[in-house]
Amino acid sequence: MSETVLVTGSAGFIGFHMAQRFLKSGRRVVGLDAMIDSQGLGLKEASNSILKQSPEFTAVEGRLEDEGLVAGVFAEHRPGTVVHLAGQAGLRDSIDNPRDHLESNIIGTFEILEAARAHPSAHLILASTSAVYGANTLMPYSESHKADTPMSFYAASKKATEAMAHSYSHLFGLPITMLRFFTVYGPWARPDMALYKFVHAIDDGKPINVHNHGDMQRDFTYVDDLVEGIFRLEHKVPGKEPVGEIDSLSEVAPFRIVNLGNSRATPLMDFIQAIEKALGKSAEVRLTDMQPGEVPATWADASLQEALIGPLPLTPLDEGVQCFVDWYKGFHGK
Repeated sequence: MSETVLVTGSAGFIGFHMAQRFLKSGRRVVGLDAMIDSQGLGLKEASNSILKQSPEFTAVEGRLEDEGLVAGVFAEHRPGTVVHLAGQAGLRDSIDNPRDHLESNIIGTFEILEAARAHPSAHLILASTSAVYGANTLMPYSESHKADTPMSFYAASKKATEAMAHSYSHLFGLPITMLRFFTVYGPWARPDMALYKFVHAIDDGKPINVHNHGDMQRDFTYVDDLVEGIFRLEHKVPGKEPVGEIDSLSEVAPFRIVNLGNSRATPLMDFIQAIEKALGKSAEVRLTDMQPGEVPATWADASLQEALIGPLPLTPLDEGVQCFVDWYKGFHGK
């Protein structure tokens, strides 16, 4: 396996942490990112500048969906492992800007698959989401559960990439692992994510909107724990032998779907209490109705994850939230 790893979305939230983890292990990392800063806070510029301090990091700027860009990166760098984290995220954003999700998630992933077809890698690891479980109410979510009722176009676009990846895996023998992420949080989180929005509002003494009148549960997963899981899965390349009856390994392709989560359903109000504790301030809560595209609860069955790579580190919620608050204050000079 080539020592070179391609990380797409390397200046983004999870991608930045992932690139750092590979660099720490002594690997050469090529980071591909569009470097679009829609919030104007300079997050991507800051994270990218940190990565560039390593002589083993090569930054490539561009949009995945730009025809020929990804193919050129594959041809030049021949990555042994690809961790594809770039894409358009956000349930509500996909309602307002569905074309962005179509182009970034579906066409962008198509370009990754086409490049891998021309220049095969030992392992393609592609990000999906727990949102693909949609209207399924059977919990904890297992990889074997139905995922045919997406509640948002974001979820639909990610489910489409799973189907696309399986077809390429079957047709061209590409070893692919699809990862269904649950609610990831931690330092460098995007400003449109709940944790960032809640901390920003509470710190400024402004109210926060809590959907479904607070009756929400999420499988909150600290970003370092998630990244460690991806790092361990690099060498768990799908083949022909399942790890047991729980394995999602395809019968016709070297393709597997894996949940990556904390395997705990935590009430949203507990999450808000952790933020209040970390900030030393109380939240002014406005209870609102459920938003379109949301589900009341998520909860990962981590049985397959643990069978493949063992139990993940489980950062306590209070500790993880405190790490974000410390980073937030440091980044904004508070």
